[in-house]
Amino acid sequence: MNVAGPDLTNKVAVVTGATGGMGQVIAAGLADAGAHVITIARNPARSGQRGEVITADLSRREDVLTAAQTIGDRHDQIHLLINNAGAHFPERLISADGVEMHIALDYLAAYGLITLLDGPLRRGRARVVNVASDTLNDTRQVKLAGRPRPATLDLTGVQALAQLNPAAGFVPFEAYARAKLMTVTAGYALAQGLAADGVTVNALHPGIVATGIIDDLIPAPLRPFGALIRRNLLTPAQGAGTALRIATDPALTGVTGRYFNRDLETTTPPVSHDLATQQRLLELSELHFAR
Repeated sequence: MNVAGPDLTNKVAVVTGATGGMGQVIAAGLADAGAHVITIARNPARSGQRGEVITADLSRREDVLTAAQTIGDRHDQIHLLINNAGAHFPERLISADGVEMHIALDYLAAYGLITLLDGPLRRGRARVVNVASDTLNDTRQVKLAGRPRPATLDLTGVQALAQLNPAAGFVPFEAYARAKLMTVTAGYALAQGLAADGVTVNALHPGIVATGIIDDLIPAPLRPFGALIRRNLLTPAQGAGTALRIATDPALTGVTGRYFNRDLETTTPPVSHDLATQQRLLELSELHFAR
């Protein structure tokens, strides 16, 4: 079945995180709809995609810069950008650029591609879709009782993104959620700046999808039941359907600066809407790529 719907012939789509799971389904759906699909992959042999494959490790600043330059040199217009690349790391890791890995891959990769591809996105009146996670609204891994505990983002006194998710008090699940919160927060601000040229920027939680990330997210006491849990999760195709709808549904033309939990537009923590936080996050992120 063609889950992408509209005819995307002569449209250029960029998809990250497309070497497996949901991202692979997204890329295939766009290609089936006629789009010229560009995937960015650390291991191109795993992409299995039609169209272009650009080799890059999106946790590395230099690779993001190079990938964006390559795409911009080859394509005057981009019509779709789906930032699906992401991972949960069970321990604290530092990227080649000195940034905690959740922030490097789950946030900076998406921010970098949006801003570095500014010209082609504007000329293509693109739709940008950032795949987030509703962990940003509740960082509790077991939600049996109590109130939601949203991810936090305090940029007071922060001079560089390398200061975020420090070793002291590091909790992997919270670090992951914070990076997703950063993606949404920056996305709201970027949506405002791009709207005049018809570019939309939206974020989504695709539901709890049975992908590789879920194995790390299952709390230790529940891991013996991992196989049973996975059988009750969404399939990658079901998760991809939400991203494809937001990227291609004509009914969402012009809709920007929104967050969707599957098909339902919903809210994110108040800090994500704080204008001072948004602006400072953009400044710190721009500084990261200006080095």
